[in-house]
Amino acid sequence: MSPDSFPLGPLPYPLGAPLVRREGREKVTGTARYAAEHTPPGCAYAWPVPATVARGRVTAVDTAAALALPGVYTVLTHENAPRLAAAADPTLWVLQDDRVPHRGWYVALAVADSLETARAAAGAVRVRYETAAHDVPLTAGHPRMYDAETANGGYPGTRERGDFEGAFAAAPVTLDATYTVPPLHNHPMEPHASTAWWSDGHLTAHDSSQGATRVCEDLAALFRLDRSEVTVVSEHVGGGFGAKGTPRPQVVLAAMAARHTGHPVKLSLPRRQLPAVVGHRAPTVQRLRLGAGDDGVLTALAHEAATHTSTVMEFVEQAAVPGRVMYTSPNSRTVHRVVPLDVPTPSWMRAPGEAPGMYALESAVDELAVLLDIDPVDLRMRNEPDTEPDSGRAFSSRHLVGCLREGAERFGWLPRDRRPGVRREGDLLLGTGVASATYPVYIAASSAEAHAATDGSYRIRVNATDIGTGARTVLAQLAAGVLAVPEERIRIEIGSSDLPPAMLAGGSAGTASWGWAVHKACTALRHRLRDHVGPLPADGLTAAADTRRETAEGSPYARHAFGATFAEVQVDTVTGEVRTRRLLGVYAAGRILNSRTARSQFIGGMTMGLGMALMEGSVLDPAFGDFAECDLASYHVPACADVPLIEAHWLEEEDPHLNPMGSKGIGEIGIVGTAAALANAVRHATGVRFRDLPLTPDKVLPRLLDRPGEGRAGGLHHPKISCGTRHAGSP
Repeated sequence: MSPDSFPLGPLPYPLGAPLVRREGREKVTGTARYAAEHTPPGCAYAWPVPATVARGRVTAVDTAAALALPGVYTVLTHENAPRLAAAADPTLWVLQDDRVPHRGWYVALAVADSLETARAAAGAVRVRYETAAHDVPLTAGHPRMYDAETANGGYPGTRERGDFEGAFAAAPVTLDATYTVPPLHNHPMEPHASTAWWSDGHLTAHDSSQGATRVCEDLAALFRLDRSEVTVVSEHVGGGFGAKGTPRPQVVLAAMAARHTGHPVKLSLPRRQLPAVVGHRAPTVQRLRLGAGDDGVLTALAHEAATHTSTVMEFVEQAAVPGRVMYTSPNSRTVHRVVPLDVPTPSWMRAPGEAPGMYALESAVDELAVLLDIDPVDLRMRNEPDTEPDSGRAFSSRHLVGCLREGAERFGWLPRDRRPGVRREGDLLLGTGVASATYPVYIAASSAEAHAATDGSYRIRVNATDIGTGARTVLAQLAAGVLAVPEERIRIEIGSSDLPPAMLAGGSAGTASWGWAVHKACTALRHRLRDHVGPLPADGLTAAADTRRETAEGSPYARHAFGATFAEVQVDTVTGEVRTRRLLGVYAAGRILNSRTARSQFIGGMTMGLGMALMEGSVLDPAFGDFAECDLASYHVPACADVPLIEAHWLEEEDPHLNPMGSKGIGEIGIVGTAAALANAVRHATGVRFRDLPLTPDKVLPRLLDRPGEGRAGGLHHPKISCGTRHAGSP
């Protein structure tokens, strides 16, 4: 085949076109295979035994009754489980000693010839403990609270510029308010699951993971293997939201059980156990102090976030980081404080840091707008910085003002009566709110391979993971664009550690990282094809590339995506129920590579933000040390009926300082501004400021009944509305 068979010219499916997901038919017909749907011959099944004490150590494990059940192969405990090497992530060092750092920590694993038998065996295991006093509630003044040196993502724990205390004391208008977000859980539709087996010393695992490369590396280290001796496959993943961003105990337990028994072993974690073992968003108590002039321009900003971590390892939610990015603030202080408690280890969840941090910051900005009697959209525009406040670096692109303007026009923001509690339909109070959003641009080194076959087809190999975002489709579009061929001629291979290693699907960094490597490999292949003379060899031509050099160089620019979220809510004065009437988001996120999958991600993110604002939340039981909400009956997530009208739009943003595609991550920015927009809308509807998420009826109704003239019998008599004092902090 000659190079002329690889034509140049206009593409039938250019970047940005709304191509349908390549794997869509497989998913809706049930042919897509997930981790727990691989059943090798002779497969055994495992069921874990969680600790029932909040802190202590195991003194004895009685497995006799479990082993007596027909079909039981073994019960692994810390006394007989295969020994692991020291773990970089201590949450993976399971069944290695008798310590119980928190309730739900795994203390045994039953393995049998059927799922039912394994579950029965796990229930028959009897464990005795020596207990110790435990401590689980988070308080901002906890005596063991300390200033974190770094927060998640490697951010400095504390940053100070100028003289915050002096500027705050001198400011004509000040706000001092505290906002709380409870523990939150990812709860993907597909629970964490793995199927593992050993063959001639080689470990293979099908794992529900956001990154097979990282799982492969960690398994190799734990079992003292070379990476070439481990294959991890994560072909289809039923949601992750951060909880599958790094390896979780089930893949280690499955591999241990498979080595011990000689059988392939399948382990799908029960949903009720997930809150204790796969991470969660740590609760935060966030104090915001804003000082401004009468013109609304900020002169002082402090964002101090307190959170918890576990005694197993430190994880610090970077909630105060957005305060370093968003607004003009010549005098600022951003601090992260953390206390280690006897709780499960927190981890990444749905826009970690930015989601809770921007809820607090954007709520505070709204409160300041009320004090100043300035429209909240206008106030945000007045505080638009010329450069990133914390670093002083120029933004690679920043179109927050454009998002606010277009969003206000599309939403019908003006004319808006800023007085709260004046719009009513029967028992319903109506209100509107707005919030800004931001999310950093992350790009990590990745590798890819592009191959041209003699039949005119192409194969792209990269260990990307499609967690439902449409990665296969977008990478095919990108390769088709570089190679200048129809998208149908591109075959994509992803989701295996045997492929060229790549960044995991997390931090909204997947497409930018994988796409850059694919772009580079396809460019190299195109050059090879251009220079090739005569027919292609029988095995075709291949080009490989990685982006280690490019990503190691970093960028002199501050790179972020921005957006604006507008919300309208109704608040029932009889029940206290808050319902969303409509949500609208406008985003500036670089070049949009597929308008269909992008809109899906924006809308999905906004729906997650809605859940965070109105229904999601967990409570740590102080007596037992575990999460009270441990299933989808008690931990509520939004359903379609909760989202009657939701729209996502974006600006056409050109940014040459990102990657060859000019793209930014879009998976999480839709989450970031939504909770604050809804909370601000509730305040506008009711005249009551709520600072404790989620805004459930048990919190809302008592405050509504405290309003003069309000009551279940109807007859709302509106009191005189006041914007409050010039210095605010009370509810």
